[in-house]
Amino acid sequence: MFPKDIITSYLTEEQKLKPAKIETLKKTAEDSEKRLELFLVDEGIVKEKDLYKYMSKKMDVPLVDLSEMEISRDTLSIVPQPLAETHYIIAFEKSKDTIHLAMLDPLDIQTIEFMRRKTGLIPAVSLATPSGIKHALRLYHADLEEELKQVGVSSKKNYKPEELKKVAAELPIINIVKSILEHAIFQDASDIHIEPTEKDVSVRYRVDGILHSVMHLPKQVQNGIMARIKILSNLKIDEHMVPQDGRFKIVVNEEELAFRVSVIPVYDGEKIVMRVLHEGQKPLTLDQLGFLPGARKLVDAAIKKPHGMVLVTGPTGSGKTTTLYSLLGILNQPGVNISTIEDPIEYHVGGINQSQINPRVGFDFASGLRAFLRQDPDIIMVGEIRDQETAEIAMHAAMTGHLVLSTLHTNDAPTTLPRLMDMGIPPFLIAFTANIIVAQRLVRRLCEHCRTSYKLDAPAVKELQKLVDVKTILSLFQEHDVPLKSAEKKLASMEFFRAPGCRKCDQSRYKGRIGIYEVLEVDEGIS
Repeated sequence: MFPKDIITSYLTEEQKLKPAKIETLKKTAEDSEKRLELFLVDEGIVKEKDLYKYMSKKMDVPLVDLSEMEISRDTLSIVPQPLAETHYIIAFEKSKDTIHLAMLDPLDIQTIEFMRRKTGLIPAVSLATPSGIKHALRLYHADLEEELKQVGVSSKKNYKPEELKKVAAELPIINIVKSILEHAIFQDASDIHIEPTEKDVSVRYRVDGILHSVMHLPKQVQNGIMARIKILSNLKIDEHMVPQDGRFKIVVNEEELAFRVSVIPVYDGEKIVMRVLHEGQKPLTLDQLGFLPGARKLVDAAIKKPHGMVLVTGPTGSGKTTTLYSLLGILNQPGVNISTIEDPIEYHVGGINQSQINPRVGFDFASGLRAFLRQDPDIIMVGEIRDQETAEIAMHAAMTGHLVLSTLHTNDAPTTLPRLMDMGIPPFLIAFTANIIVAQRLVRRLCEHCRTSYKLDAPAVKELQKLVDVKTILSLFQEHDVPLKSAEKKLASMEFFRAPGCRKCDQSRYKGRIGIYEVLEVDEGIS
């Protein structure tokens, strides 16, 4: 029985509430973006002690009172503070091979498994009340304040490099940075933002395309955190007035991860953004990326041609590089020579010659492309076409027996053609070399664990018909080989999906992202 079901049962059996009232409470809790049990306790609708005794009995999980316990600092620190705050989990006791965890949701298998892998210990799970969890969370802040007293550099602006090196090596700073990185990985964050403000240091994660505030750290740790990350990334710790880019790797749960680091000066200090790169991850297939059968056939045909150009377009963060790597994964065979020119290299791929541009020494996309043309390539991937020179060299390479893959910033596939013409590329050259153009976006995917299907009622059908042309949509589905049930010929008989939120998606209703694609084959009709 899931926690929401148990709470519903409690409201029905113990509180004698009617189903309509319970649904209203659930909707209000959802609108206020609160867990149902926290909402009920905070609003005084139920007594915390009574509710959690009932939940403990139904779950067959022991109930612990964290406010009555003395928890050692070493045990508490086993769970990183950000994880404790977002998932309401506290480590309160440790034995030889067991870690005792108190949780608001003892059925959160994902978090429990994470702790098993992280610690190598057997988790013994108990239920805790919200007030008990809050009490334990205050211990983190008390411990942090105690540790920060040992930090040698404050938030002053005039400091020596020796001071920064010293503070970056101190345990409190190391632990803070480690906690930020590990929690970002657990949350499946794609980017980590560390932003100095006038009063503190803000940490935000981008998860499924949305930025979420995670924590606010005291201003006094700002210089130490910046120095620590710069040292990891092999950057100059005494340079604060110009942007810097770097990279470092760590191992978490037996997986090697890379972090692409960008440091830039801002009003209150330096802002750091780190892109999380799962280097060991195999390229996704076109099916996994979300290509429909018809679009996949067009792309497969385009990349099988011995020469020509394949362009992937879209805004920053739309997954263009991921798509290019997927295409390279298909093309990467022993019988071909593949070379890439990137800025930066995001994933290392065996069997492919990857090179990163370095404008400081005159090695840009254009010069790199010229150099690779003397390396007997079959396939060339250019990270991005940014100027006329790169576009011209890429087009001529595609025209002289090479398959060229690249990206371009345009809003959709059709406007890619005039964009190339604006760069000074003759229309006949575009028509002769371009095989296919793929425009893409990333959209959040409904949580597969809690999504349910439903049918539209008559008013909803009427409203939706004002917005979409159903006949055109159905014909496009058929054209692109999207399987449809024979009965789904009208909106009223079509299946739609929605998600109420669950522990797997942290009540957000979304988990992961999927691509949506527009594929334009440059055929005789277009050229």
